[in-house]
Amino acid sequence: MPLETPTWWYGNKRGAAAKVMPALLSPIAALYGRTAASRLSREPAYRSRLPVICIGNFTSGGGGKTPAAIAIAALLKTMGKAPAFLTRGYGGNIKGAVQVAGHEAKEVGDEALLLAAAAPAFVSPDRAAGAKAIERTNADVIVMDDGFQNPGLAKDLSLVVADAASGLGNGRVIPSGPLRAPLDAQLPRADALLVIGDGKKCDRLIERFETSGKPVLRAKVVPNCDPRWLSVLPAIGFAGIARPSKFFATLKANGARLIASHTFGDHHRFTEKEAKRLLAEAEDKKAMLVTTEKDWARLPDETEDDDDSALVVLKKRSRPFPVVIAFEDVEAVKAVLSEAIGGGR
Repeated sequence: MPLETPTWWYGNKRGAAAKVMPALLSPIAALYGRTAASRLSREPAYRSRLPVICIGNFTSGGGGKTPAAIAIAALLKTMGKAPAFLTRGYGGNIKGAVQVAGHEAKEVGDEALLLAAAAPAFVSPDRAAGAKAIERTNADVIVMDDGFQNPGLAKDLSLVVADAASGLGNGRVIPSGPLRAPLDAQLPRADALLVIGDGKKCDRLIERFETSGKPVLRAKVVPNCDPRWLSVLPAIGFAGIARPSKFFATLKANGARLIASHTFGDHHRFTEKEAKRLLAEAEDKKAMLVTTEKDWARLPDETEDDDDSALVVLKKRSRPFPVVIAFEDVEAVKAVLSEAIGGGR
C-alpha cells in the first residue's frame, strides 16, 4: 500500500524525529544501500537500436520526473523526432509490455495515462521488453520515465531531475532518507542534471555536476492553463503524491484561496468513504475541489456497480490543476539531447 513520504526526510534537521529515525533505521538503510549500489554496477541487460533517454532522480518520488519526461518529448518533436514513452506503470496491474490505449489507472498506473496523452506510451516492468515493443513501432527515440537505477536497459542519456526546494533531503538512503542508493554510487551514472524550481537545496549537487563537467539545466513548473479560475471560489485541495505540500504551495502561489488541504500516500487509491467526505466538506463550505492531474486520472469515470458512485461524482466535481515544465534555456536542453541521440549511432 502506498505510504506518505516521511516529513523528517526533508524536514528540520533539529527536530527529534529527524535525528532519531534515521539513526534507528540506519542498519536497514545500510543493507538497502549496498543492494542498490550492487544493482547499479551491473552491465545493462539490453541495448536498444533506438536512443534511450532516461528521466530519473536520485531520490524516491516527488522530483518531477513525469512532467519533465513530457517536456523532453515535446522538445524532441520540435527537433523532428518521434518519441515514445516507456514506464513501469507503477500502481497498475497489467502484465507484460503494453501500449497504453483506452486503459484505466488501475490497469497501467496514473503516470502512464498522463504520458499517453502527450505521445505513444508503453508500460512494462521489464524495461528491455518495453524497449523491444517500441522498436516495432514508428518511434525513433525512447523516453523512459524513471528507471535510472534499473540495469535492464542501456541509456544514451540519464537526465537526473532534482527539486531546488528540497534537494536530496537529509542525504540518507531509504528508509533513513529519500536516496534510492548511496549518492556516490549514483553520480557516475548520471549524465546531466535538471534542477526544477527555486531554492538552494541543490547547490552542492550542482557544484558536483559542474566540477565533473556535466551539464546543469534549469526549469520551472508553470500552470498549463489560465490560473484565474483558482480564485473564483474557496478551494479545498487534495493530493496523493509524494509531496502534497508542494502542490498546495503551487495552488496558493497561483491565487487559490485554500481553506483546507488533505494529503494521502503517493499513488493513493481513493475509497468511497474518502470521496463522500471530500464532497460533503465541499458542499458544507461552498468550496471547489482541486487536485493534481495524477490524482484526477486515478479517479474512475464510471464504476461497474454504480455510475453515480461517490468516486465518479468526485471526479466530476473536482478539477485538476495542470502544470508543465518550462526550460530556462531551451537551446541548452536541445544540445544535450542532440548529443545523446547522435552519439555513437
